[in-house]
Amino acid sequence: MKIIPAIDLIDGKCVRLTQGDYAQKKVYNEHPLEVAQQFEDAGIQHLHLVDLDGAKSGHIVNHKVLELITTRTQLKVDFGGGVKSDLDIKKAFDCGAQQVTCGSIAVKNEEIVEEWIELFGPERLILGADVKNKKVAIHGWMEETEINIDTLINKFSDYGLKNVICTDIATDGMLAGPNLDLYIELLSTFNDIQLIASGGVSSLEDLKTLKQNGLHGAIIGKAIYEGRISLAQLTSLADA
Repeated sequence: MKIIPAIDLIDGKCVRLTQGDYAQKKVYNEHPLEVAQQFEDAGIQHLHLVDLDGAKSGHIVNHKVLELITTRTQLKVDFGGGVKSDLDIKKAFDCGAQQVTCGSIAVKNEEIVEEWIELFGPERLILGADVKNKKVAIHGWMEETEINIDTLINKFSDYGLKNVICTDIATDGMLAGPNLDLYIELLSTFNDIQLIASGGVSSLEDLKTLKQNGLHGAIIGKAIYEGRISLAQLTSLADA
């Protein structure tokens, strides 16, 4: 299972939100590169980098931070937040992203994501599905839709997209454990996707449980910053 620490960006700083609420923002480090280098020094190989300013404004904002991290570390970065146009996705890849997460755009403009899959290849794109009660939320979680996550995954599976990050909004930032039932249900329905869990991871046991249940990867944010899980523990699980 891929162990993927997260860095969320607002105003170029490393922050965490609670349940996606921009009003519940906590700044953990004003220099995201320092955080990324700490991950790399601990033996971590992957990074989930989210441009929350971009998600809110509808275009990439923190691309300079992405470029700084990809040029100063060897981390394999998946980047999301504000990728809405051909210019945005080109900018993300030009700034060193290995993969780009398509969230709101997959709901609002299916055709352009299909074009990106054909242009860049399905392995370089990730479907980002942020959900609450299985309904997809978009625009930095500020807008809830009536689209069911199963419908969204099924649609893009037809285009060959297998990488899926599913964030359960209700558990994100709560340190109360991931929504395991949701992930097990999705894996039983879509047995060919590479599902990455996001939201609620609070302990090493949570990660072990996700691994035992066949998750392709797990994103960890607040649990790291609040000292619930050490980087040494993450590295040992990744190597296990």
